[in-house]
Amino acid sequence: MNQVLQENSIVTLEVLRLGEMGAFLNGGTGNTNDDILLHHNQQTSPVAVGDKVTVFLYHDPQGRLTASMHLPKIKIGQIGYVPIINTTRFGAFVDVGTERGIFLPFAEMKGRPKEGEYVWVKLYEDKSHRLAVSMEVEDEMRRASKPATEAKVGDWVEGAIYNMTDQGAYLMTRERWIAFLHRSEFNGPVLIGQMVKGRVTFLREDGRINISLRPVKEQAMDADCQQILAFLQSRNGKMPYGDKTMPAVIKAKFGLSKAAFKRALGHLMKEGKVHQEEGWTYLDDIASQAVPAETKDDVQKD
Repeated sequence: MNQVLQENSIVTLEVLRLGEMGAFLNGGTGNTNDDILLHHNQQTSPVAVGDKVTVFLYHDPQGRLTASMHLPKIKIGQIGYVPIINTTRFGAFVDVGTERGIFLPFAEMKGRPKEGEYVWVKLYEDKSHRLAVSMEVEDEMRRASKPATEAKVGDWVEGAIYNMTDQGAYLMTRERWIAFLHRSEFNGPVLIGQMVKGRVTFLREDGRINISLRPVKEQAMDADCQQILAFLQSRNGKMPYGDKTMPAVIKAKFGLSKAAFKRALGHLMKEGKVHQEEGWTYLDDIASQAVPAETKDDVQKD
């Protein structure tokens, strides 16, 4: 046997003999000290002398090369949604179903996933025929996906994010549809690997869909109105924000787009709950309270 056996690889080896601890596989050197133990606990079915078994090789706590019939749940060249089982100074290890985690180096990461989080990865063999994983899965996602011909605007879908760009996030839904989530449709921080549930807003000609994490406009406006009212109440019924406030300030203070803020503010004004004056917004039930000039200046500096 010319093959060099090493950890984190999948090989097919012959059973040479059986012992109390399990079966011993041909280590390829002709020296019985190099034969590889396939422990009873690592056998998924009984083996006999002469059998050829496909195993995953790893090092046991003593540093000895050891075999297991528990193979990866995803095949080489395929993608899977797997957990991060621990992190190191050089990367992380992910659980693909083998006895030991497979290393994910920083160079193959997107973002910095933490222990316990799930990420999309591709399983492959490196130049040394050892198993490795990468979060660069765009090509595999395209091949594994199918057109969203059954999707309808307004449907809710769920999926895990596999890529982030300046424009937004891409995810694969449970139906194997690729969905795009624009940054304006986020409802909070969004991370690589995160499972999200969104509403279909557009059916694209390329077979993909656009989704939003925000409620429909009517529901969103109700929530936005309540948020503005609560903010006003916390500020004694007055705030230095209105139709003319810069979008970046609105986003920082309320987490809303300028359009959503103006829509909610206009609704509150129409209902007679608030009014605007000199760039300030007031609750009508305490609108008669004067706002000292120095107080206005202090608030505008926030």
